[in-house]
Amino acid sequence: MFDFILTEEQKKLRDEAREFSKWVPKDLILAMDREEIQFPKEYLKEAGKRNLLGIRIPKEFGGRGLGWVENAIVAEEIGVPSYSLACLWGVGADIVCDAIVEFGCDELKEEVVKPLLKGEVYAAEGLTEPRGGSDFFGAKTYAVKDGDDWIINGSKRFIVGAEGADWFLVYAVTDRDNPDPHKRITAFMVPRTKGVETEYIYGLMGVRGGGAGRLKLDNVRVPERYALNGINGGYEVFKRMMIPERLGTAAMTIGSVRPAIEIATKYTSRRKAFGREIAKFEAVGFKVADSVMLLDAARGLVYSTALAIDSGNASPGRVRRMISESKKFVTEAAWEIANKCMQVMGGIGYTDIYPIERIVRDIRLSMIWVGTNEIMQLIIQHEWYKEFWQKVVKENVRNVEMDAANAHREDEKVFE
Repeated sequence: MFDFILTEEQKKLRDEAREFSKWVPKDLILAMDREEIQFPKEYLKEAGKRNLLGIRIPKEFGGRGLGWVENAIVAEEIGVPSYSLACLWGVGADIVCDAIVEFGCDELKEEVVKPLLKGEVYAAEGLTEPRGGSDFFGAKTYAVKDGDDWIINGSKRFIVGAEGADWFLVYAVTDRDNPDPHKRITAFMVPRTKGVETEYIYGLMGVRGGGAGRLKLDNVRVPERYALNGINGGYEVFKRMMIPERLGTAAMTIGSVRPAIEIATKYTSRRKAFGREIAKFEAVGFKVADSVMLLDAARGLVYSTALAIDSGNASPGRVRRMISESKKFVTEAAWEIANKCMQVMGGIGYTDIYPIERIVRDIRLSMIWVGTNEIMQLIIQHEWYKEFWQKVVKENVRNVEMDAANAHREDEKVFE
C-alpha cells in the first residue's frame, strides 16, 4: 500500500507482514508448485505464531481487531511470495473465521476460531458444486433434520484446502420446497468427520499446493448449533462472506503481481541490446510504465474500498459495487501486468529461470475464483443503476443533460 497514506502503526504492521513473507522458504514455494506438498501446515502455523492470521478478527478470539485498510496492507505483503499461500491465508483466517465470529455459536468460536488463528487447526469453504459455480443458489447439496442434528449429502468442488482442512463451511439446501432460493439454504460448519471425504485433488494450471479438491459429503451428521445464522439463514452468511472473498482477493492479487514488475524492472535495466539497456527503448519501457500505472490504480481502488467499509458511511449497495469493481479491475490489471512483464523479458521470461511464468499461471485464477469477473460486472451494473436513480432523487446536483443547444426539444427525446 502507498507509504504516504499509512500511519506509523500501519507501517509497522506492513513491515511485520514483509518479514513473514521474507521468511517463507523457497523450497516450500517450489515444492507446492511441483505438487509435492498439498497443504503447507507449517506456513499457517508460522503465521499463527506471528499473529498474522485474522487481522480483522476481534482480539478476544486471537485476532488483531483491526480494519479493512490494515487487512489490505497485510494481504498485499502476504501475496508477494506465493499466490497459493495467500489463498490459504485468506480462506481460513479471513473468510471462515469472519463467518463464525459474526454468525456462529460460542462453541464454534472456541473450538474453531481461537485455535485456527494460532495455526493449530485449518478451515476451508465449500461453495462451488459440480453442476455449477456462479449459480450458487441452485445448489444440490442438501441437509435433512434428524432429531437435534442435520444429515448432509452432496459434493463440493474446487475447494481450496479440501486436502488438509479440519473444518469446512458448507452451504446446503435445508428447505427444498421453498420457492425463494434465498430462504432455503443454510451455512453449516462441518468438521472432518465420518462421511467427509476428499474425493479428488485437481491438477491445476497454477496456484498449486493448496489441496484444491472435490469434497464428498455422505450422510454427514452435524448438530443444529453448527448452523451459522440458524437454519435457512445461509443467504446472509453468503452476502457477508463475499466481502472478504472478493476484496481480500483483490488485495492479495496486488501483492502477487508486484514482483513481476520488480523483476522486469531489474532485468530491463541490465539487459542490453543494440548497445544500450532495453529499458531505454520505448517499446519496453512503456510496458513497464503501464504496469506501474495499473498497479497504482489497483492499489488506489482497493484502499478506497477498504476505507469505505471502515468508515461505515457507505451504503451496502455502494460497498457491493466497489468490492466488485476492486475484484474485477485488480485481477484484470494484474493479468495485463504479468503478461507485459513477461513480454519485455522475452524468451527468458517463459522459462523457470525467473518466477514470471509461475506468476502468470497463478494470476489467471484470480479472474475466475470467488465469483467470476462477469458476475462482478453484473453486480456493478445492478448497483450502479440503482444508486444513480437514488442520487437523482436525493441530491441537488446540476442537470448537465440540459447543457445542450437544443436540449429543450423534447419531441426529439424519444425512448419508446
